[in-house]
Amino acid sequence: MPRPSRLFCFPYSGVGASMYNRWPDPVGPAELCRIQLPGRENRVREEHFGTYEALADELARALLPHLDRPFGFFGHCGGALAAFATAHRLAELGMPVPDVLFVSSQVAPHEGPYGRYLTMGETELRSELEGLTRLMGSEPVPDLIDLGLGVMVADLAANRAYRTPGPVVLPTRIRLLAWRDDQEVRPELMTGWAACAPAGQCERRLLPGDHYAFLRAPGPLVDELAEGMADAVAAAALR
Repeated sequence: MPRPSRLFCFPYSGVGASMYNRWPDPVGPAELCRIQLPGRENRVREEHFGTYEALADELARALLPHLDRPFGFFGHCGGALAAFATAHRLAELGMPVPDVLFVSSQVAPHEGPYGRYLTMGETELRSELEGLTRLMGSEPVPDLIDLGLGVMVADLAANRAYRTPGPVVLPTRIRLLAWRDDQEVRPELMTGWAACAPAGQCERRLLPGDHYAFLRAPGPLVDELAEGMADAVAAAALR
């Protein structure tokens, strides 16, 4: 039986949809939809999207046939900016917008760009990518790391270039997922997102774990996602 909602998950800098391989499917009432961006994994021969604005325009049209039921977006770190930009573009085009936007470990788009990765050289980024590969359960393969490094450099350029001149208010609920031991984006740096949601529609949760804990789909995270999607389904039923 088809699930009554969908949760679209955006990958973050340097990796593809496989970063969500450890996540359960479904999540509460939602079918998990792992978004694969161009230039990586099974789309490695395609050109990089360039900017979050260009990506948002492409995704808005590609996702439209799948927005026929309540849906949410999830993004961690750079992926949260891509998710926000896509939600913004959907609203601009008069298309369905996410019922809930889950933002994990990222500052608000009008307060960025932010993060130590944005100032790293290729040697440092290579080391980070090797560590991330191990966290995802694999051993680094030099040729694949080379490919991933090119993607990461381009992704970080998109991140570095993306900043809204002021708060952009989306017509959707935002759930902030901060991580207690996150040394990359500390929880207190995420407060600016409240200005990007309608009044009273931004909620904040503090979850146990560090910046990479989400890769393992820990129980508290899955519970938050399931609850948020259940609320989206219930709200849609009342419309």
